Amino acid sequence: MRVFLCARGCPGPIAALLASAGLAFAVALPARATATGVELEALTSTELQQRIAAGTTTVLLPIGGTEQNGAHMALGKHNVRVRLLAERIAQQLGNAVVAPVLAYVPEGAIEPPTQHMRWPGTISIPVAAFESLLEGAALSLHRHGLCHVVLLGDHGGYRTSLDRVAARVNRVWAAQGRCRVHALPEYYRAATADYAQALRAGGHTAAEIGSHAGLADTSLMLALDPTQVRGDALAARPAAGVAGDPRQATAELGRPGIEHIVQVTVAAVRAATQAGP
Repeated sequence: MRVFLCARGCPGPIAALLASAGLAFAVALPARATATGVELEALTSTELQQRIAAGTTTVLLPIGGTEQNGAHMALGKHNVRVRLLAERIAQQLGNAVVAPVLAYVPEGAIEPPTQHMRWPGTISIPVAAFESLLEGAALSLHRHGLCHVVLLGDHGGYRTSLDRVAARVNRVWAAQGRCRVHALPEYYRAATADYAQALRAGGHTAAEIGSHAGLADTSLMLALDPTQVRGDALAARPAAGVAGDPRQATAELGRPGIEHIVQVTVAAVRAATQAGP
């Protein structure tokens, strides 16, 4: 009898056809597949449980946002950046996993549109919905045994929401031990004020560096994932929706900023999670 291997399982009609022809089929599966990364959604429930039992106490909750970034950079800039940075941070921590990125955040009024909602592709949700989602995620992760939930916000517009959610949940957890939600400001500060200062020290002007999709933002993205930047549009004069001038952005400029963000955040997370209530 001939045996056919189906890498992902044979669909019903194909299985029936093989059977009618007197042929057998088998499903080809790897002998042993284990997740060695830090992404929570790539783990099985059992694998996560094993990691928690082995000492994984911290979960990073990366928060991005889907918004316009001019003609030269993709709408998912914040989501890609915070995911890749969170993975590097978790790897250095050694006792952390990374939750799925939260890509839906407040971006301004929808009708009439304000802030980034004035450009196509931006997605905005109400502040109350955003905070409720954060709170539910933190409570869920804690329920499964992750003691420290670290909110990594890649966008400055929702900073006060992160602080409110952390304060609200921590009031509930206060009597239960040392577990906490940490709305650490160090991550965002390192990516913005600290990095801008370093660029100015290197001779770049504030007008170039900018505050949105300018030299700083674009250099960080080129260092992390250059596929998110459109080279032809980058060479053109900055379009509407850009605060800064990204034309001199390079991956080389971005790499020191990436390293600084990771180092500062790792130190801040360790300090916060090792401190007492």
